[in-house]
Amino acid sequence: MKSSRKFEQPGLGQQAVGMRHGLRCAGAGLSLVLSAGLVQAQSQPAWQFGGVLDVAQTSHALSQGGRDQGLQLGHSDLTASGPLGANLKAQVTASAATHEGRLESGFEEAWLETTRMPGGLQMRVGRFASQIGYLNQQHLHADDFVERPLLYRTMLGQHWNDDGLRLNWTAPTPFYLMLGVEAMRGKGLVNAIEGSSPRVGATTLVLKTGADLDRSHSWQAGLSQVRNRRQALLELEHEEGHEEHAHEQAHAHGAALSGRKISMVDLTWKWAPQGNAKQQQLRLGMEAARITQIHPSEGGQHSARAVSAVWRWTSQWEVGARMDWLRARLVHEGAFESGKLAERALMLAYKPSHMQTVRLQYSTQGQAQGFDNPTRRALQLQYVLGFGAHPAHAF
Repeated sequence: MKSSRKFEQPGLGQQAVGMRHGLRCAGAGLSLVLSAGLVQAQSQPAWQFGGVLDVAQTSHALSQGGRDQGLQLGHSDLTASGPLGANLKAQVTASAATHEGRLESGFEEAWLETTRMPGGLQMRVGRFASQIGYLNQQHLHADDFVERPLLYRTMLGQHWNDDGLRLNWTAPTPFYLMLGVEAMRGKGLVNAIEGSSPRVGATTLVLKTGADLDRSHSWQAGLSQVRNRRQALLELEHEEGHEEHAHEQAHAHGAALSGRKISMVDLTWKWAPQGNAKQQQLRLGMEAARITQIHPSEGGQHSARAVSAVWRWTSQWEVGARMDWLRARLVHEGAFESGKLAERALMLAYKPSHMQTVRLQYSTQGQAQGFDNPTRRALQLQYVLGFGAHPAHAF
């Protein structure tokens, strides 16, 4: 009651109290505004840093495989990415891996990309992974299997990174529709070439589309075509110094199979109950590729296809299977002969956290013709550890 009487009959003292109260409210409001501005400034994109360690123990190296027998360092990297002003972003990735008992390192990525071009356009320049196919843009350590399909290992050197320029256009449609073109050096497709090396060694044309069917189902499809201007050198086994040249080419990790035109198709379908992919998810994928115009003296083609299924039944466990087929025209004693190889893989993965994966994979190779040392049985144990920030991967 005493306080109510003071409120009903305010005096000069109460007016002073009210003024002080108003000043405190104004100060609190100003502090709130400044704090909001500070939070907004801090919420602007900043540079992020992270890395991935990939190690694997392999009982027997696979024919055309990317991992040697024994304990080896797989595709491990350090990445820095972030904005450069209001209209550009950049990414730099340094990678390291062991190959034939030697540690190899280098810059896998170093590119600039626009963020505010009009009309759904986006441009990237520098060193980056081509966007052909489904897996090529993805780092090797992010795959569902220890080894990439035969398609990638033989036709794209596992992971086609190159220096070049990319221009993409995303259509203003209710579903995803993207058309992209790239101009690349093409060295990753062909190491040893006949004649001089063109500045633009390869161009690509890519169409990708996809949509969410409902909260649980989504899909993506892609068509890719590569025009390769670098003509592969036809190696003759009886040439002097052939062994040294073959070793240099293998050491460069270029594609084992090449040609003037590469056509690819990929299709991926994902299911997760009500879109909650962290708890359960089924992923089905298919990729196929064909290489034509192998050489002026050869009218045949190379072809490969792979199908895979991966089932995540809890947040920490996944199981998967993949089947690969490869048919090729191989050079033997200066002439082309038919070759083929099939591969099967089963894997079980334990993921205690988003940044860790322990994967056990069993692989077999068969129907081998023209390929050296096919592996009847191979067991691989892989451990992947991520730390810091890492760029999100595509669909």
